[in-house]
Amino acid sequence: MLTTRPLDTKPIDVVMPVYNAPELTRRCVASMMAFLDESINRVYIQDDASDTKTREMLDGLDYPKLHVHHANVNQGFGRSVNEAIKRSDAPLILVLNSDVEVLENFLPPLVAALEADPALAVISPGGQPYENFDLDRYFTNPPGCVRTYRLRGHAFLIRRQAFEELGGFDSAFGRGYYEDVDLGRRLDEHAWRMGVHQKGGISHKEGASFGRGFSQRMLLKRNRDLYYSRHPNAKRNVFILSDRCDLDDFPAEARDLIDDTLDRGARVDWLGTGPEVRLPALQMRAVEKNLVSTILRFPLRHVLRRDKQISEIWIVNPAPWHLRLLIRAIATCCMIPVRTWSNAARTHEIA
Repeated sequence: MLTTRPLDTKPIDVVMPVYNAPELTRRCVASMMAFLDESINRVYIQDDASDTKTREMLDGLDYPKLHVHHANVNQGFGRSVNEAIKRSDAPLILVLNSDVEVLENFLPPLVAALEADPALAVISPGGQPYENFDLDRYFTNPPGCVRTYRLRGHAFLIRRQAFEELGGFDSAFGRGYYEDVDLGRRLDEHAWRMGVHQKGGISHKEGASFGRGFSQRMLLKRNRDLYYSRHPNAKRNVFILSDRCDLDDFPAEARDLIDDTLDRGARVDWLGTGPEVRLPALQMRAVEKNLVSTILRFPLRHVLRRDKQISEIWIVNPAPWHLRLLIRAIATCCMIPVRTWSNAARTHEIA
């Protein structure tokens, strides 16, 4: 059963894993202290066996709240965060990548959301890398908090209670990639909620520590395979075709299936919604432009990325007849199951 301790004095400690990239790290620390100083207690920097230049830069930083620990062996993102959090006793922990730049004090609305929802374990600030999302078109609960089923580890405020309950990041993911998504899946499975606040406040330069070479791609593939082996339902990609309508117009069975699909960490793309329709979670996307070309790309997704393949197609009638014909033809060629509902009759059939 989910229980939570009250946020009494609400101190926040910052945990920042660092591996090389000294200039980006210096920028991150400076921007963090400039904007977040009044809201935080201590900053724990975990240097993950960086090069000499980075170590010397860290030792030269002059901020009273800063505590730097140099590891002798490179452990990776997850283990570094786990170790640093053990040094903190704050009920709330802000985990911040060293390639993040803080642009404003985003912490007060995040803390307010955690206070408003005892089941909310973790919340991230909006802004980059959520610039591709129109956060205003999603339902919010608590106010300003958009539901997400996928944790991104670049910047998030988490309850210590929830982090310790699950044992922190799983060290099986090594140096990094997908340990954050895995933690999010486990939080969801333990009845905790996750959110992204509509208010931004950061800029994130991805891949600063790992680079973009062959070893990075191999690490990414290895950990992606590990993640999906543990959470196979998260690999599902469901595509919905309908006429312009609201979710309330869907049959109850279809709405329940959407909720269940999202809750398992999968993705839903909805073709046919109007711009005014509100969506329940970030893993549900609205496709409103280039509808034919979107459907025609299905076979390409099947060839290039197995984890991006369309696993099911749901048609909620009435839907445009030409798109129904096209999507059924491609579904037949790619052997994608198709489910069909009728709004009027509330009936369901599997093609």
